[in-house]
Amino acid sequence: MFCDELIMGERMQESGVSKRVTSHAHEDLKREYSFPQEAFARLAEVEAGSFWFRARNELIVWALGNFFPNAGSFLEVGCGTGFVLSGVAKAYPEMLLFGSEVYRTGLSFAASRVPRAQLVQMDAREIPFDEHFDAIGAFDVLEHIEEDKATLCQIRKALSPGGGLLLTVPQHTWLWSTLDELAGHVRRYETDDLHAKLISAGFEILLSTSFVSLLLPAMLLSRFCKRNDESPQAELKLNPSLDKVLETILRFENRLIHRGIEFPLGGSRLIAARRV
Repeated sequence: MFCDELIMGERMQESGVSKRVTSHAHEDLKREYSFPQEAFARLAEVEAGSFWFRARNELIVWALGNFFPNAGSFLEVGCGTGFVLSGVAKAYPEMLLFGSEVYRTGLSFAASRVPRAQLVQMDAREIPFDEHFDAIGAFDVLEHIEEDKATLCQIRKALSPGGGLLLTVPQHTWLWSTLDELAGHVRRYETDDLHAKLISAGFEILLSTSFVSLLLPAMLLSRFCKRNDESPQAELKLNPSLDKVLETILRFENRLIHRGIEFPLGGSRLIAARRV
């Protein structure tokens, strides 16, 4: 059903890219999201050159294969510019890939980055698919949505029985700063609250760990020194040598997570959960 709808979708021509995209997002709903649309172009500029995005991709790709090795289809909710999807596509060339985004602007970048992914414009609070995907990911998306619990219920509905969810969110309310406001966040998460919402939505938690833990002191210092009008993406534009050092630290941290170490504190949290 999903593929049939995509084939019937309208053709998008943006930035010289031709891609079939189905739209399920209503304009009045899209205006309620807190993510600034102009950020897509800035993100597309910095993602590949940023230690944070590269290390996060590595962690996501590992978690997908480790916890859901038999997944044949994967939907990324809020795929943005397609940077995560591109990493998944490279690691799992046989997997059926789907990406959704409420903003058409982001889908134009995703279409260029991941030509083989099927893309759909939709609101995460109204996912129009039932028991369709083996695994679904939402990476730094949930914090932009007021109705986060309802969104988790929609994700569960779209998963096949026993299907898997991968989730990353910013955490610790005491880390809140003007950068969160500029990024359009409506919250940073506390572990107990996030776990309760996941369980209430019908998920069993398989993994819950902080990441960007070893760099937490540097993150605190960086936020303390930032100007109030500086964009969140500016925090990621670093000297290439420093960027490489920070990536090495996060890759080491990732290896510890692979070995079963769960960090209690960190700038972000990674969740792997199964639909029950």
